[in-house]
Amino acid sequence: MGRRFSSLADEEFNRLFTEFKFTAYRLEALQRYDVSYEQDEFARFLSGESRGEFPGIAEWIDGTVAKAVAAGKILSRVHVVELPMSDYVRFECAWAYEHTVEAGEDVRILPVSRQEWPPELPHYDYWLFDSTQLVAMYYEEDGSFSSAEIIDDPRRVVEANHWRDVAQASAVPYREFAHTHLDQPRVSG
Repeated sequence: MGRRFSSLADEEFNRLFTEFKFTAYRLEALQRYDVSYEQDEFARFLSGESRGEFPGIAEWIDGTVAKAVAAGKILSRVHVVELPMSDYVRFECAWAYEHTVEAGEDVRILPVSRQEWPPELPHYDYWLFDSTQLVAMYYEEDGSFSSAEIIDDPRRVVEANHWRDVAQASAVPYREFAHTHLDQPRVSG
């Protein structure tokens, strides 16, 4: 295997988001992520407050999405979302995706019933840069980041490309999903 990153702030890990030439794709599998840069905002969301400043997402939009889009690059993701949505996914949709889509990120949602994961997709997160560089993302059960690893195995890179194609073909654009699903009853998590 390749290089392992133990922090999302690792300089080499973050260079992946500036040095890709054409595409950066993310498959998201979790229904809750617990990352430090959004804990305060998630708590505000749960208490019913309005969005306001969100430095973590602002940094992603200004530092990554806007620069990539201006350079003609494509940032896209598919989040496999179990219905009914967890509170965290509702937060991510309203306070993050709504704004990253506006900035030019192609966010798609693949809705599934709880406990009915699409059999043709993995149940883990990854980034795929320029269809050639695979970075597996590992999380603890509570959604906290554990590590990321560059995967050098060509078979796994090809497999990740296939999963990307399947997920994108099955998912709906974020705004279409939001229009039909953001009024659903809340589920904790």
